[in-house]
Amino acid sequence: MIPTRALLYIPSRQGKWDGEVGMIERDSRQAVVDDEHLRLLCWGYVFSGVMTGLFSLLGLLYAGMGLVMSRFFAEAAKNAVHAEKIPPESLGTIVGLFGGVFFLIAISLALAKLWTARCIKRRQSRVFCMVVAGISCFGIPYGTILGMCTFFVLGRQSVVAQFDASDGKAGQHVL
Repeated sequence: MIPTRALLYIPSRQGKWDGEVGMIERDSRQAVVDDEHLRLLCWGYVFSGVMTGLFSLLGLLYAGMGLVMSRFFAEAAKNAVHAEKIPPESLGTIVGLFGGVFFLIAISLALAKLWTARCIKRRQSRVFCMVVAGISCFGIPYGTILGMCTFFVLGRQSVVAQFDASDGKAGQHVL
């Protein structure tokens, strides 16, 4: 019967398992683990980017609400007997600007996450992926988990070598 960990061992010349770990098998096993972790990170960033993009639509809702408030307050001020009791038009403008800025920031973050998924899939721009992972850490709790897993996986030497090889920087990595 073959041991369950047979893929990690090289048989001795007598045909027995002598316990020596094969370097080729270990490297290929680590490559499989790295590829699987990078694939999971890629899907994590796709999911996070889509959810952030959907969440950014709330900013458009606020922008529209601010526009409606601004017009409503302007019309109410023209027709009101006690115009001093009506909130100023600028209140609606402030709400609309807040919504617009929120939308732009959130959609930019969503696009950055989707771009990070693309970079991870192509094994390019490791530093950009790390920066987006750091920004993702502010999204408690799921963004923090995704960001920390990204730091753990992209910090491995075997993964750094994959990114360096695809960027054409093999051998130029400085700690």
